[in-house]
Amino acid sequence: MIALFIHQNFPAQYRHIVRDLADDPANRVIFITQKNENAMRGVETVVYALPPVPPLNCHPLTIDFDIAVRHGMAVVEACRHLAAQGIRPDVICGHSGWGELLFVKDVFPDSPILSYFEFYYHGQDVDVGFDHEFPGSPVDPFRLRARNAVGLLSFDAVDWGNAPTRWQRSVHPPELRSRISVLHEGVDTDRLKPDPEAWLALARDGARLTARDEVVTFVARNLEPYRGFHIFMRAAREILRRRPRTHILVVGGDGVSYGAPAADGRTWRQVMLDEVGLGAESRLHFLGQIPYDAYANLLQVSSAHIYLTYPFVLSWSFIEAMSAGCAIIGSDTPPVMEVLRDGENGLAVDFFSPGDIADKVDHILDHPDRRADLRIAARETAVRDFDLKTRALPRWRAMIDDMIAGRKPPLYAD
Repeated sequence: MIALFIHQNFPAQYRHIVRDLADDPANRVIFITQKNENAMRGVETVVYALPPVPPLNCHPLTIDFDIAVRHGMAVVEACRHLAAQGIRPDVICGHSGWGELLFVKDVFPDSPILSYFEFYYHGQDVDVGFDHEFPGSPVDPFRLRARNAVGLLSFDAVDWGNAPTRWQRSVHPPELRSRISVLHEGVDTDRLKPDPEAWLALARDGARLTARDEVVTFVARNLEPYRGFHIFMRAAREILRRRPRTHILVVGGDGVSYGAPAADGRTWRQVMLDEVGLGAESRLHFLGQIPYDAYANLLQVSSAHIYLTYPFVLSWSFIEAMSAGCAIIGSDTPPVMEVLRDGENGLAVDFFSPGDIADKVDHILDHPDRRADLRIAARETAVRDFDLKTRALPRWRAMIDDMIAGRKPPLYAD
């Protein structure tokens, strides 16, 4: 089988299935991507580059679409390069978000295409307008409707779609949902599991933290309001005031993945440090973006893990924290509540209430037996619903088999 994957940031969401397919010598796996340093044994990468974008003489709401078309045409050239070598993929998988799939069907009309539909934008009632502390612009409904044009055209240019969670599927229009299956990329629960002997050294003060310490953790790709960083920081001030033995570990960069940067040019980390008044001498430790092994150790020593998000894409880190057996405090927002069962495998909190978050931290840290029950149930959830080997990869293989055979894939897992 020849499997072609397309994503600007190899290997992205396809890491596990690409690795699985490439391990079978009967398969040829090709990945079209933009230049990066990642590599994977047995995977051929084809790099495309965007030509310089000239000043655009178009309406501001069409700029994203113009850039998406440029992505699509750059991918076309990469596909034509493969076609000139006689390569005809048996299946193509790619992400709809950046326009990369817009024209692939025109180069490989006989190859079935499975597209990752991660999110459908709404002018209100989902992420935009959720947090009144950061009101949107009056132009947001028009901007987001125009932004959905890329996904809508991509839907017309592919054979089937997948979304990682039921809620993310649900935000798409009914016409799209009819051809979008719920298919998560999975978590390696064998690699990321509880370890009572794990430890993590802090470079700043030389402390060596273990599961026997009071450790509160917070993880995001970047520290920003979409992931509740502003609310977390207000809760952190109260947690540290109440609990003199607690260390709070924060993982995440100072960039912006979603939403807007702070208006005054500061990072969101600096904005919130200035607000809450916690200096470098506090027990609040910012670790930046850390290697995966250190990240795993951080989750393994965590006594209470806080995860907050707008109604938006569910982070990998939430499922990974469950896999590591964390006692999770999660916002009562739809993507979280699809997985978290309050009082059973975690505790739900009001996204906007730092006091509620601090109270739940007290509850977990003051009741070790209750904390142990939550940890066990979280781990069981991750293994049952998201395990890579027993759950995700078999579904990915079945989906690809259905695509190749021309069968209609199921919308939900059995």
